[in-house]
Amino acid sequence: MSRLRFGTFLAPFHPAGVNPTAAIHRDLRLVQHLDEMGFDEAWIGEHHSAGTEIIASPEIFIAAAAERTKNIKLGTGVVSVSYHNPLWATERIVLLDHLTRGRVMFGLGPGSLPTDSSMIGLNPTDTRELLEVNVDIIMRLLRGEAVTAQTKTHNLVDARLHLAPYSDFRRRRGRGGLAHRMTEKYQKELAEKS
Repeated sequence: MSRLRFGTFLAPFHPAGVNPTAAIHRDLRLVQHLDEMGFDEAWIGEHHSAGTEIIASPEIFIAAAAERTKNIKLGTGVVSVSYHNPLWATERIVLLDHLTRGRVMFGLGPGSLPTDSSMIGLNPTDTRELLEVNVDIIMRLLRGEAVTAQTKTHNLVDARLHLAPYSDFRRRRGRGGLAHRMTEKYQKELAEKS
């Protein structure tokens, strides 16, 4: 019998008017406390325009949290991959994978706040399509492929990771690895490789 696992999603919400530096350090102390209590994982969100969710880069927050913790897995909840170059997003996670010795989880999503996407000129209705395209590119990069692809936001020419992942993200889906709402295509692909 396996033990019951515990995790948390740290949005993070902060009341208006709170000192942002103090709030961010409080969030870091919370993740450290969760690690000490034996929590298995913590997911950190990405937002850019809400005003109360002040972590714009879960990857940077995870790097700081990883230095303060020993066992807890730390996940991006989510990287709004529609807003990012998929090559650079993958490179950042691979670096974190090495820095954390495999404790990072790569959660992907389209982005949920219309104000986030509109600030970079994206129509909020395009983010779902961009998610699927970018996840395909990310999966190919993680497999070690060179990728040439034109998306609505980026042009990749013979793009490849310069550092191989520490972990096998494809096999760790859902339990410390690659996590996203997968289309049937990706579910089938991962099932065939398992």
